[in-house]
Amino acid sequence: MAEVKVFPLCCVVQSYAWGKVGQDSEVARLLLGGDPQALIEETTPYAELWMGAHPKGDALIKDNRISQRTLGQWIADFPGCLGSKVKDTFHGQLPFLFKVLSVNTALSIQAHPNRELAARLHAQFPEHYPDNNHKPEMAIALTQFEGLCGFRPMDEILGFLKNVPEFRALVGNEAAEELQSADGDPGRTSLALKKCFTRMMNCEKKLFVDQLNMLVKRISEEEAAGKDTSGSNGELLLRLHSQYPGDIGCFSIYFLNRIVLQPGEAMFLGANEPHAYLSGDCVECMACSDNTVRAGLTPKYIDVDTLCEMLNYSPAPVSAKIFPCIRDNADPCVYLYDPPVPDFTVMRIQIPASAQQYTVSALDSAGILLVIDGEAVATSAAALSDITLTPGSVLFISANESVSLEVTSSSGMTMFRACCLL
Repeated sequence: MAEVKVFPLCCVVQSYAWGKVGQDSEVARLLLGGDPQALIEETTPYAELWMGAHPKGDALIKDNRISQRTLGQWIADFPGCLGSKVKDTFHGQLPFLFKVLSVNTALSIQAHPNRELAARLHAQFPEHYPDNNHKPEMAIALTQFEGLCGFRPMDEILGFLKNVPEFRALVGNEAAEELQSADGDPGRTSLALKKCFTRMMNCEKKLFVDQLNMLVKRISEEEAAGKDTSGSNGELLLRLHSQYPGDIGCFSIYFLNRIVLQPGEAMFLGANEPHAYLSGDCVECMACSDNTVRAGLTPKYIDVDTLCEMLNYSPAPVSAKIFPCIRDNADPCVYLYDPPVPDFTVMRIQIPASAQQYTVSALDSAGILLVIDGEAVATSAAALSDITLTPGSVLFISANESVSLEVTSSSGMTMFRACCLL
């Protein structure tokens, strides 16, 4: 059935421990919306919805008239669906993995390698780094979404070194003074920042556990006395310690920017960018890889030496970490999130309440369309039949195919589309 090029998908849910539980999870809401027969367990974390052809979560084709059972199988049989440029550039593979995340407790302090480092790590430690691809990624907030991203401006880090003696004890006076004296010289600052962060991450466990306990005790007492603990980032420190007691990653909040995205705002995480997601719901798109270097706030494999060596030690304010979206000149309903990597682009499609028809335009790239809010009936010459879209519906749209929507909800629609615009 090579002529069938648009079809619905049933996507894989990952129940990682950090995910929101039961009906509190946006992932669970979308799962139930896309499949009313799904059973939501109120004690199960619904952390991630994977939309793509990754071997760990290959989406099922939701139409038994199509002989291929999964999206990966279908693309392998009909690689032309990717579009000629995408097919040739990415060797017949869908180059991105599209996700929804519902974060209840913090994910690990982590970074993703560039292609060169990914190849080396995969060759040396394939059990920890399962492929040789890079993994740039973008998170777009669905609800208020909180994370850590990139190194703070120098004045903020130096302020914490001055005001949080427990933090300074882990970095050491020598490294802290070196950082202060380097302020204003980008090259020296980067080297000094690397030294400070590496010192902290490699300090003896007894030292950091003792200092963390002292810090938690001090902040707790200050909060109980009604004092302002913002100078020690008190609220976040206590929250992370409650989730990961005795973890060195708790101190990373003094190095890394805390960023709070409002719905529709995004952050792009390129190679070697330190980050951690803390709370909230987001749409995420990434290169199709599973390579993550972790160093705290996780029970998973930790590779401190690799992380400290690879990071981008460039201080920058929170404002520099918010990735802008651009309204599409050709379609005012479309907002483009187009990162500086070839693997993926994300479109937010906001159909107003006044619209009764809308056309999802053809692109020279395969795409995956996710409905967040609203309802419609989708028709396409490349589909076997009309497709009813509700929140949680996921469509695969082959390259050079358009989809017409008859919008049936009175409040419009919100959708996200992942694709590869080469």
